[in-house]
Amino acid sequence: MPTWLRERGFRFGIRSADCDEPAHVHVVRGRAIAKFWLMPVGLATSGGYNRHQLAVISGIVREHETEFLEKWRESCSQDE
Repeated sequence: MPTWLRERGFRFGIRSADCDEPAHVHVVRGRAIAKFWLMPVGLATSGGYNRHQLAVISGIVREHETEFLEKWRESCSQDE
């Protein structure tokens, strides 16, 4: 998975095979993973994170939403 951002020990990016889905970002830390939709920002799935960690991740995704959408469009060559 190409990494778009590393912050607070979390790694944010997407898999190229996911381009047929709505814009989202995967978040990995150790064995934990989550998927957040970007428009609007919201949790899609998660495994291994607690509520506090998900709140922190959500804040980071919201802070970088515009940047992530740009990277999504570059990676997937599509308009939302």
